[in-house]
Amino acid sequence: MSAKGMKEANVQALILLALSEAGCLVWRQNTGVLPDRNGRLVRFGLCVGSSDIVGLCSDGKFLAIEVKTAIGQPTDAQLRFIQAVQRQGGRAGIARSAADAVEIACAP
Repeated sequence: MSAKGMKEANVQALILLALSEAGCLVWRQNTGVLPDRNGRLVRFGLCVGSSDIVGLCSDGKFLAIEVKTAIGQPTDAQLRFIQAVQRQGGRAGIARSAADAVEIACAP
């Protein structure tokens, strides 16, 4: 199934399934800020710019996948997070389809 014209949430669901089928252990990772019942802002997620999907490749390497639609563009913070993971020996990248994500996760 092509990801062209799909919403990011649908692309993400396909990616999560494909990565699991490829032997990866992955989680959806939300990042943001919401007010608590007293109106105080509470931050959640790993950090600003952290990828949509994080986990472990089948060989145990850390994995970070930033999900984008065919026309979506990553922020500078998202690119910095991907670069930081790669510098530390993890696998990370931008995926616009399930095939993109599996290629990132299974790269040598």
